[in-house]
Amino acid sequence: MKYAYFDGSSGLSGDMILGALIDLGVDAALFKEKMAGLHLPVEIAVRRVRRGGFGAVKVDVHVKGHGNVERTFTDVERIIRRSRFSSSVKDRALAIFKRLFEAEAKVHGRRIKNAHLHEAGADDALVDVVGAAFLLNELGVADVYCSPLNVGSGWVKTSHGRLAVPPPAVAELLKKAPVYSAWVESELVTPTGAAIVSTLAKRFTKLPELLYEKIGCGAGTKEFPEIPNVLRVFCGEARKFDAAKQVYVIEATIDDASPQLLAYFIERAFEEGALDATLSPVVMKKNRLGTKLTLLAAIDRMDRLIEAVFRETTSIGVRYYPVGRRVLEREFESVRVGRERIGIKVASLGGRTVNVQPEYRDLLKASRRSKRPLKEIAHLAVCAYAKKR
Repeated sequence: MKYAYFDGSSGLSGDMILGALIDLGVDAALFKEKMAGLHLPVEIAVRRVRRGGFGAVKVDVHVKGHGNVERTFTDVERIIRRSRFSSSVKDRALAIFKRLFEAEAKVHGRRIKNAHLHEAGADDALVDVVGAAFLLNELGVADVYCSPLNVGSGWVKTSHGRLAVPPPAVAELLKKAPVYSAWVESELVTPTGAAIVSTLAKRFTKLPELLYEKIGCGAGTKEFPEIPNVLRVFCGEARKFDAAKQVYVIEATIDDASPQLLAYFIERAFEEGALDATLSPVVMKKNRLGTKLTLLAAIDRMDRLIEAVFRETTSIGVRYYPVGRRVLEREFESVRVGRERIGIKVASLGGRTVNVQPEYRDLLKASRRSKRPLKEIAHLAVCAYAKKR
C-alpha cells in the first residue's frame, strides 16, 4: 500500500486534488469513464497546463444546462450508493460528504438533514469527492498526509455576501488543522478541498524527510504572480513514510510536583499520543532539585499534550521545538512459549532484520504465570522466532 502527501503551500481544491492524482499515473480516459457512472449532467475535461511556469494537470468539471442543483446529504448518499464503485470508494466519499454537510449545518445553524451545499456546488462536488476517492483507490493509497495549509487572505464573494478568508465552512472543516496565510490575497482552500483532506489525512505535518517514488501536480483555475497555483502530491510506499520524519520535543522543568504525580503523568502522556516520555533529574535556579519532563510528539498531538501538561502537572510553562527523527521499519509478529503467546517487535534496515525484541508486557505476564525467570522467557521467545524464520 502507498501513502500520499499533499503539499498545500498554494492551497488546494477538489479539482486540484483530482489533477494531482491523475498526474501520478491514472489514465484520464479511465477517470472520465468511471465518473460517467454517476449519471450526472456534467462534462469533464482533463488537460495539461502551465501555472507559474510549471506543468500540471487541470481538471475542469462543467455542469450542463440548469447549473448546480442543491442537494441534501440524503440525495448525495443515494447517488453514491447506487453507483458501481467499490465499497471502499463509496465509504471514503460518504465520509467526506458527511463531514462537509456537518460543517455546512453547523455554520448555518441547521440540522444535517436540512443542510445543502452552497459554494461547494453539488454536481461538481460529487465529481471532486467521488473522483478523489476513486483515484486514491486506483493508486493503492491507504494513508493520506497533508502539510499545513495556506488558506490565503482577503475576501470571497458568496451567496451570503462577501466573507473573510477562510470562509465559515472552510474554517469549520479545518479546526485543529495547522493553517496560515501567506503571499496571496485570494481564497486558496475551498470547502470541497478542505473536506477531502480533513477527512482523509491521518496527520498534518510539515514536509518530513521521506522516500517517495512519484510527484503529481494539479493546477488551480487562477494564475497568481506570487506563487504557482499548483498542488503537489508526493506518493510512495506507506511503510516508508514514518521511517524518517520531523517531530516535536516538548519540555518542562518542574520542582514542585510529587514523584507519584509525575509517574502517573507519564502514563497519561502515552494515552494522549506521545511517541516517547521521560523524566530526568536537574538542578534548577537557586540550586533547587527538580525534574525535566520531556515528551516527543507528532505535530497533530502537540496541543493535546501541552494541555495535558498544564492540566495534570504543576508546570506553568513549556517549550517546544522541531527535531528530526529516524526510526527503523518495524513489523509485529507473535510466537508461543509454552502456553503463552509473546509479541515480537522486528526492526529492519534495508530489508534486513537488525533487531528482534519480545514485548515486555507479554514477557511479564508469561513469567508470572509460569513462575520462570523473565530473561529465560525472553530468550525462548527469540529462539522461537528464529525457528519460525
